[in-house]
Amino acid sequence: MLVVIDVFAVAAFLLLVFLMLPAKTESGKVIYAPLIAAALFLAVLFLVNRLKSAALSKIKHKNLESGETLLLKNFIEKLRFCYTLDDFYTLLGDVLEKQGDCAILFEDRNKNYMLYNSPNRIASSETTRDKLNQYFGEEWPDGYYYFDRHLGVTSKYSKARGFILCADKHHLYVFCRYTRLFDTSIFPQLIEEYKRFITRTKTIADLSEIASTTKEWQQLAETQQSFLPQKIPNIPKLKIATYFRPLVNVSGDYFSILPIDSSKTLLMLGDVSGKGLPAALIMGLVMNTVKIIEDKEDLVGVIHAIDKAIKGMHLQDKYTVLFLGIVDTEKMKIRYINASMSDPIILTPSPDGYRIRPLTSNASLIGILDVGDITVAEKRLFRGDTILMATDGVSEVMDDSGVELGDTDIFKKTLIAGAGKSPQEFVNDIVDLIMKYNGDKKLHDDVTMMIAKVGY
Repeated sequence: MLVVIDVFAVAAFLLLVFLMLPAKTESGKVIYAPLIAAALFLAVLFLVNRLKSAALSKIKHKNLESGETLLLKNFIEKLRFCYTLDDFYTLLGDVLEKQGDCAILFEDRNKNYMLYNSPNRIASSETTRDKLNQYFGEEWPDGYYYFDRHLGVTSKYSKARGFILCADKHHLYVFCRYTRLFDTSIFPQLIEEYKRFITRTKTIADLSEIASTTKEWQQLAETQQSFLPQKIPNIPKLKIATYFRPLVNVSGDYFSILPIDSSKTLLMLGDVSGKGLPAALIMGLVMNTVKIIEDKEDLVGVIHAIDKAIKGMHLQDKYTVLFLGIVDTEKMKIRYINASMSDPIILTPSPDGYRIRPLTSNASLIGILDVGDITVAEKRLFRGDTILMATDGVSEVMDDSGVELGDTDIFKKTLIAGAGKSPQEFVNDIVDLIMKYNGDKKLHDDVTMMIAKVGY
């Protein structure tokens, strides 16, 4: 189809060149039609590009979203939300084995241990394993490769009878007699998602091992904090400052700043129920889930993905509250979902001082209840607006008489006074207030906040 379109474009070009040749009138005057020919050529060129674009889109849909390749596309989509080996084994069985009629071998070459194999002749054969171990050794580089019926690597895709995915010495062999029918452009996506899965499970396993076999909580805290932004990104017309202080070495609080494009930025701040390792695991899980989601503008989809991931961990009574907001500095608005967080606020300058506009809750707890229907809320932003997001460790700090900071006039006055300052100065003011209000007592909760100023 693309060849036909290109031939049509060449023919149109030659015709227009002919039209541009000079011609004589009866009086002998020479006339040219370059402008008309150029205009016609541009019109034809536009039409050809539209036809090529439509044809490419149709081919992509046919090859990647239908037929045999759809099997691997579905596998990739589900792999994004696998967090344990048990999840992965279920996915292998449900999609590749049952739907795709493939046989599977999954091996950890670090330990030379077979993790999973299909109960059929080829996958259970010791001869098969010996040949694969011979051809694809322990030091085989990461990537994807095709093997032939002799189980050796092949560069001839038409001869392929399966493929292997290698990541951190974890080899996944997929025996598939119709491998040649998969569109080859799906494999780069497949190996990247497989690598993410191997890294994800290793991180979670490391967290569990540190906590269960040792008491090196500082190491656990360092691993956990690696999930958090290591530096604030430089975003046009949006200045941001953060504060993170865990009660103990590990925390259930988290935050993230993810630029979507030149004018849109996803801000997230949340708090997992409880303390210790389970809260740290859920925190890492939430951060990773949001990071790998491609369409971060689909806030409802993000919430459902987080809910599914937490419920998939099967940790009793674990949930999270969180705030997700997309700040658009071009259209000057914020779209958000507040899942039961202590109300974030917008401080807006006005002739009478700063007005406080709450970003009230519009969704339930995530990970334990049925989230139901979720509606994305939206508020207008103005130049100089300051957005404050904080976990309840800020507002629930108590003085000696048991009065929470969030209920006091001094807290409101500090917010009004700090709204005109830079985000970092504002953060420092609130932290100073927390420490003074709490006195010499030990804090009873994690303290995490994020402040964003719009338009500067």
